[in-house]
Amino acid sequence: MFWTARVVCVPVLQNSQERHTMDIQKIYEYALQREYEGKRFFEENAERMKHSAAAGIFRELAVEEQKHIEFIQGQLDALKKGEAANETLATEMETEGFFSQRARSELMDQTVLEAMVPDLPVLRMAYLIERDFAEFYEMSSKKAGGEARKVLEKLARWERGHEELFNEMHDRAFEEYAQMPWGG
Repeated sequence: MFWTARVVCVPVLQNSQERHTMDIQKIYEYALQREYEGKRFFEENAERMKHSAAAGIFRELAVEEQKHIEFIQGQLDALKKGEAANETLATEMETEGFFSQRARSELMDQTVLEAMVPDLPVLRMAYLIERDFAEFYEMSSKKAGGEARKVLEKLARWERGHEELFNEMHDRAFEEYAQMPWGG
């Protein structure tokens, strides 16, 4: 019996800064992939939603996820070039806000909520997706430092806002469902 040894070449990172850059790059690349998945989820489900207000929210979320994609891609590009994080898009996004309070209250109108009852599973899934995104960004921010930490914390805050919106929508629509006579 003969044994064959294989030689595996592993790139040696020169210093901890280079290792840190690689870790942050991997985090951004994974985040980009997840944001694309989220955008696709919202676009596809906007077409399936029974109520136009709910479909509108999902379309808006797809636009919001596209902004996250552009923001993360900008961070990734800056990182690869050895440049500082770009906060311009983040500032614009925070200035615009997500949904106005008025739009949010319109969504919580009883007739809208009643119409969204058939979409409860999709609302639940949207909530879970946003929660997962927020948790990923929070965990990643703890491993990062400097500007990368700030970027990841900002992304986590944005996703928590989305999570809260979908949690509230789901819970309120579920309350409406629970009060309906059997058969909806």
